[in-house]
Amino acid sequence: MAVKWDLKLWVVEAVRDQGGESDVLGVAKWIWENHEHDLRASGDLFYTWQYDMRWAAQALRQEGKLAPTTRGAASRWRLANS
Repeated sequence: MAVKWDLKLWVVEAVRDQGGESDVLGVAKWIWENHEHDLRASGDLFYTWQYDMRWAAQALRQEGKLAPTTRGAASRWRLANS
């Protein structure tokens, strides 16, 4: 069973697996393709994971693990060291 905090790790893995940069849709697809079973078994997280994924990205930016980004759906998520 996954918890909200797992999404931070999954976001980093998703961006890394896509060459260090992705858009929000690419990250969401990667998480779904790689963790669908975990999400389905996670109670309320199943209904909130896409919101929580964005929360995780913001937390990762504050920690310096993701680079700052512009606002908007078209912005790119990049690893800070990419």
